Amino acid sequence: MYLMADILINVIIAFLAGSLLLGLHRKIMARVQLRPGPPVIQYLLHSLKFFFKESSFPKTASMPFYVSIIFILAVVWIVGVIVGPVTENSLLIIFAVYAIYKIVEHNAGSSSGSPYGKMSCVRAVLSAATELPLFAAIALIYFKTGTLNISGILMYQSIHGPLISSIPLAAVMLFTLLLTKSPYSPFAITKGKDLVTGFETEHFGFLRGFLMMSESIAWYVMLWLFLVLFFGPISIIWLVIGMVLISVITGFINATTPMLNPNHSVMTQITICFVCFVGTIVMIFI
Repeated sequence: MYLMADILINVIIAFLAGSLLLGLHRKIMARVQLRPGPPVIQYLLHSLKFFFKESSFPKTASMPFYVSIIFILAVVWIVGVIVGPVTENSLLIIFAVYAIYKIVEHNAGSSSGSPYGKMSCVRAVLSAATELPLFAAIALIYFKTGTLNISGILMYQSIHGPLISSIPLAAVMLFTLLLTKSPYSPFAITKGKDLVTGFETEHFGFLRGFLMMSESIAWYVMLWLFLVLFFGPISIIWLVIGMVLISVITGFINATTPMLNPNHSVMTQITICFVCFVGTIVMIFI
C-alpha cells in the first residue's frame, strides 16, 4: 500500500517538475534568442489542456496500434520512475527502459502513416547507435564502483566522494545523452524542424497529452539519474538546483547551436562517446 502511494506521488512529482523544467528550458532558449517566450508554466498548461481537447485520428493510422503505443510510452517512463527515484534499483533496468523507448519512438512514427512520422521512424533506427553513451557510461560506472545498483552507487559515493571528480568524462558522455533528448537539440534528428514534430506529428487530443506527460517524466528521470550517479546522495534542494542548472545549460546550447544533419549528429555522438570512454579507462586503470 505504501509502495503504491510512493509510486503515485513520485510520478506526479516527475510530471509536474519535468513540465516546469521543460518550460524553463523553452524560456531560456527564447531569451537567448532575444524573444520573450512563453511563461515557464506554459508546457504544463499545454499538457493538461490536451487531455480535454477533441481527439482526431488519421485515416492512414494503424489502429489500435496507433493508440496503444502512446500508452506504452507512458508506462515505460513510469517504470523509469519506479526503478529510479522510488526503489533506486539496477541501471540495467534503466538501460532496458531506454531501449524500449527507442522501439516505441520508432513504432509511434510508423503507426501513423504520416510521411513525417515515417521519416522520423527511419531516423530513430539510425539514431539507435547514439545510445552508446548510456551503455558506455553504465559500464564505466560499474568498473569504478563494482555495482550497477543505484543505491550501491550512492553508498560508494558517500564513502569515496562524487564520481564527477573521479570519472568526469563519463559524466560528459551522459550529459551528451541528456542534450540529445532536450527539446530543439542539435542532435534531435527524430524531431527535427524539417519533420514538423516527427513521430508526434499526427497525434492529437488526449494522445498528445499522454505524449507530453511522458516527455516531462522522461526529462525528470534522466536529470535525476545524471545527478545521483555523478554527485551522489544530495539533498532535495541541491537536486532541484542541479535540475534547473542543467535545463538552463541545455537551453542555452540548443538556442545557439544549429541542428546537425543525421549523419553528422550520429558520428559526433559516437566520437564523443569513444574519446570519453577511452579517456576514462585510462584514468581508472592507468
